[in-house]
Order: sequence, then C-alpha cells, then structure tokens
Amino acid sequence: MRLLCILLALITFAQVPSQKAAAQENGIYIKLGEARTKKSLLAFPALQYFGSPTSSSKYQSVGAEMFNTITNDLSVSSYFQFINQSAFLEDTSKTGLMPAPGQANGFKFQSWSAIGSDFLIKAGFSIAGDEVTLETYTYHVPRAKLILGKKYKGPLSTARRIAHTFSNDVLEALTGKEGMFLSRVVVSTDRGGGQAKEIYVMDWDSANASQVTSHRSISISPAWSPDGKKIAYTSYVKRVGAKFRNADMLLLDLSSGKRSLISYRQGINSGASFSPDGKHIYLTISQGSSPDIYKMTYDGSLVGKITNGPAGAMNVEPSVSWDGSKVAFSSDRAGKPMIYTMNADGSGVKRLTFAGVFNSSPSWSPDGKKIAFAGQSEDHFDIFVMNSDGTGMVRLTSAKKPNGRWASNEDPSFSPDGRFVMFTSNRTGKNQIYIATVDGSEERRVTNDNNNYFKPKWSRNVE
Repeated sequence: MRLLCILLALITFAQVPSQKAAAQENGIYIKLGEARTKKSLLAFPALQYFGSPTSSSKYQSVGAEMFNTITNDLSVSSYFQFINQSAFLEDTSKTGLMPAPGQANGFKFQSWSAIGSDFLIKAGFSIAGDEVTLETYTYHVPRAKLILGKKYKGPLSTARRIAHTFSNDVLEALTGKEGMFLSRVVVSTDRGGGQAKEIYVMDWDSANASQVTSHRSISISPAWSPDGKKIAYTSYVKRVGAKFRNADMLLLDLSSGKRSLISYRQGINSGASFSPDGKHIYLTISQGSSPDIYKMTYDGSLVGKITNGPAGAMNVEPSVSWDGSKVAFSSDRAGKPMIYTMNADGSGVKRLTFAGVFNSSPSWSPDGKKIAFAGQSEDHFDIFVMNSDGTGMVRLTSAKKPNGRWASNEDPSFSPDGRFVMFTSNRTGKNQIYIATVDGSEERRVTNDNNNYFKPKWSRNVE
C-alpha cells in the first residue's frame, strides 16, 4: 500500500510585515548562509498517542521510531538546534497540537517564544490495525504562524518512511528545497562475513540494510540508475569453464531480482556511471591494455570509446554529470593520477587538479557546479570539493586513527540535495561511512559497526 499524504488546511495567525516577513511569505524561513552562522532553535515535544495503551501493543515502539527518525533527520540537516525538553514551560502531554483559543486544550505561543523557539513541531499519531497515521503541525513561533500542516498514513512497516517524508516536507517548507531523507545508498561491504564483499542497499542513515548480491566473491563499485530501479556493479565471478575470475560488470533489476551480465570483456569492466537518459552506462574497460572509458547500452553493446590514451595512459572512474553533458574522470596521462573533465563525447578534455600524489573517485554535485574527489598527500587520502572548473578547492576531512596516524577518507558521493558528501573513512580501524556538509563545517558518522564499507553511492530521493 503506497504512502498517503493528506494536506490539512493551513491556518494563518498574526503576521508582522517586514523585509524578512516578505521572504517568509515566499516560503523561505531559513537561508543556508544564515544557518551556517546561527542555527534555528527548534522545539520538538514527544509525539502524542491518540488512543488507549491497550488499543495497540506496538504504539510505544512505533512512536519512538518515528520521533527518533525525525529528530535525527532534522539534526543532520544542520539547520536546527533542538531545545532540551526540560526547558519546556508547558506539559506537552496535556496540551493539544493546535494553539488556544482555537483548541480547548491548545498550547500558548507565549510558552514557546519565552524559551527562544524559532520553530515548534507538534505531532501525534494513531494506530488502527496495521496502519499508522501521523498528524503534524510545524509552526513559526515569532509570527505565531502555522507553516505546514500534514497528515500521513501508511502500513506500520512504513513508519520510518513516513518520518523521513515528514522531515523532507519540513525542510522544503522552511528552505524552499526538499531534503534528502528518502534517498538510499548502495555500497560494497564485507558485513556478510569472511573475505567476500557483497552489494547492499540501505536507507541514507544505514537503516533497512538489505543484501542484494550473493556471489561469495568480491563485488565492488556499485552505481544507481537514474530512476533508482537498477544497480550496475562489478564482481569477480568465475564463469563456467574459466580458469580465472574476471572483473565483469552486471546489471541488477531491484524489483524483479533479474541479473544480467552486461560487460565481460577480458580484463577490467568496472566503474559504472549511468547517463541521465536511462539508456547508457559509462565504464572503464581494459581488454588487456591500458584502461580507457567507454560508453555502452544496457545490453552491453559498446557505443563508443570515449578516451584514448594518450600513449597508454590510464583513464578510469568516469562520473557523468547529472545533466549528462560532462564526464569527470581520473587519469595519469600527465604522470600522476589527477582529475579531469570532458564533454560526454570525449571532446574538450580539461585537467582540474595539479597537486597531491594521487587524485581519484570524482563525483558531481546535482547542479553540476561542484566536484568532490579523494586526494592523496603523503600516506593518506582526504576528501576535497572544488568548483567544476577546478577553482575554490575546500578540504572536507582531516582525521586521525587512535594510534595517532592519519586516517584515509575516500569514495565521495553527493547527496541528492547537493548539501552533503558521503565518504568512507578508516579512522576507527574499520572502513565506515560518514557524511559532511559541502563546506566541511559539520561531519557525522552514518554506520556504526565492525564491518568495512567501500564505494558508497547516494541515490536520488525515492518516491
């Protein structure tokens, strides 16, 4: 059953005309530049349960799951600072979701403005059979105004998805730009045990992890199709009658589970990057010689060779821009591996990086204005972000291991809203997944286990 979102009637309270109010009338309550210097104070009381405790044995766990998911989403957004519930002046279990005097037991805006709240989220939920309904109200406290009122309904199994959907809606209502909380991640990991690496799909926050390959081999470098329905990846699968395992590329349809071997030329078939038209894949093929970048269709037919050396140079790790016009890649054509860009047909090659020992794994931002990559200096890698012309470079990471040695941070991938970069880091001794804001001002750990993760790729938001 698909998730239903029912828009409630918006209620407008007192308004104070001003330049800032005019911006707010246009739907922009938080500006990114302002959020960097001062976070908005957010009051978010515990979810109220509309029902008797005996009506559902699951209400406590469901309510906690939705509340914790929303709290984590909005905290990670980097826009908010949560007000400690001990500072609340009202007993939120006894006041309604809407203000007085409109609601008999309604809350008072003065109680929230007195503790400095910029925004207030009041929400409650009910459970009927196997369905949960979340009713939400997001208020701008200084203007005593309801910004967003929505009700969400779906199966109990979608409680986290309902929470992520609400978080996305809150960000869109306050900033004019949807969040990334319905996105997913595909990654290679050894979490299945042993020496094997398999491909897993998980929510952006590492919840709902699902293994999608079982080759009992080394499966690496996964990539999403633009619609999020297919995954291309490389696996060292032993073919029938073959003496050796080859780095072959496969295409997996997630809905049907159908798997196709799409590039099995002798040598390397790796580094998939989909074109936005949903018809082509860019990849690295070696065929017994120096690797170059090729373009092929989903059935494995080669459309063309996009790079050609020069002089036996290595051209690898293609990354197609979200509009399909450009390809970023790593090449050692000038000696050391550096980041380059070119037009989608291979023309107009431009070198972007000139420093460091080894620059790799380029990743485009959704708007095509920035490129993230992993750059090696001395004995470790760090994540950098630069403008798409190579200017304005910013270092995102700098971390040490418990033994005092520098940690390596690799495999960057942009979030679908362009505000975050996901990457792996071995700072704990294991390759774990982290995210950082594009300016490097905030960083958070996503996975928290004893496994290793490699080459995570962030999907677009999944509807």
